[in-house]
Order: sequence, then structure tokens, then C-alpha cells
Amino acid sequence: MKILVAIKRVVDFNVKVRVKADESAVDLANCKMSINPFCEIAVEEALRIKEQGKADEVVVVTIGPAAAQEQLRSALALGADRGIHVQTDDNLDSLHVAKVLQQVVNSESPQLVILGKQAIDSDNNQTGQMLAALCGWSQGTFASEVVFEGDKLQVTREVDGGLQTLALSLPAVVTSDLRLNEPRYATLPNIMKAKRKPIDVIEIESLGLSLESKVKTLKVSAPAVRQAGVKVADVDELINKLRNEAKVIS
Repeated sequence: MKILVAIKRVVDFNVKVRVKADESAVDLANCKMSINPFCEIAVEEALRIKEQGKADEVVVVTIGPAAAQEQLRSALALGADRGIHVQTDDNLDSLHVAKVLQQVVNSESPQLVILGKQAIDSDNNQTGQMLAALCGWSQGTFASEVVFEGDKLQVTREVDGGLQTLALSLPAVVTSDLRLNEPRYATLPNIMKAKRKPIDVIEIESLGLSLESKVKTLKVSAPAVRQAGVKVADVDELINKLRNEAKVIS
């Protein structure tokens, strides 16, 4: 079985992002970039499935500029077998990403595709569901546990009411949630090996897709600055402030 894992290059979650002066986008100059945390969990799950003897190959794919190969190499250092880089400098909508991934799925013929449930930059939570719909495959989103039972893939997913377990027929699309696993660290020998692992580069224009954006960003702004709290001397002063200043009680 072949597993395809889609990863995204995002600003590292430890970095405090800045908005450009013209409020057109986030300022990425000199920002540390990393694999999207949910995508890293997806890579880890694919590697664990392979280590269980359920898969023969783990292929990672990313869509982005030339610099995105850095994140591909990071995934290869974790243990993935090879990478695919669909190169573009455009910022694609979720549907366009799903269409590009569909083309990769058609050429690679994996039996399982694993993605992070969402990216921490756009937080759309759409690509996995759209990809499953385009491919006509079963899907298990927000996965907190993935187990093979015979020819079925049992996916335990987190829903509002608790946990729901689905039995999926392969091929399938799974999106990883935070509690699915804890990603491993890349060892120095594997980092060195990753430099020799193959990465296939595909120019996005060669896919023949119409990728005109249907979404327009009007403005990007930083969150409002949170006001500092104050200490109160006693309960009476607290009640007075809640009633007269915060106006949350009457």
C-alpha cells in the first residue's frame, strides 16, 4: 500500500506574526517557516502505519514556492520515502489545492491520503473534505485514532457530542487531529539521508488546471491589544466594577 501525505509550509507556530503596513497580508520577511503542525501529525501517522507493515511507501507532497522544498526535506528526514513538489508562487484557495492534489493522486494511485485537518495560517479546514469529494473516496476527518481492521480502516473522530468511529473502505482520505499522535524528532543520520532522497518537481502550469482565485482578501489586521487587568481590594469593589464598568451584571 502507498500512502500520500500532503504538507503545507506555514509560519512556525512559535513566531509572533506581523501584519504588513498596508494591511494586505502577513509580513513573511525573515520569518521562520515550518511544516504545519497538523501536517506533521499526518506524516507521523503514515510512518507508524508503515512501521506496522501495513504500507510499503510514504510519499509527501507540498504545493508552494521553491523554498517549500525545505519542509519536504524535513518530512523526508522524519522517515518519508520520497517527495513531490508542485511548484507555484501563487497563494491557492482550498479548492485549487484539492484539485492539484487530485492530479497527484491520479498519477501516484495511493490507497490512503492523509492530511492535517487544517493549516494554522488560513484555518480553513476544507482541503481534505474537498479532495475526498473530487476523488469520490470515503473520508474520515478530525481523526484521533486510525486502526486497520481487516480490509477496513477504522477512524475514531472527534465530534461535538464526543467520539465517533467510522469504518472506511480503501481508498480513503483521512485528516489528522491534534490527539492522533505525537510527532517524532528527526535524528541526525536521517537528516543526512534525507538529502539524498528524491524530490520530483512539477510545474503547476503543466497540470492544465484553471486556478483563478475566487476569494479576495480585503484586509488583514492584527488582533486588538488586550487591556491589562487590575487588582481589586475586596469583593465589594469587584462587584462594583463588574456592574458599573464591565456592565456584565445588573
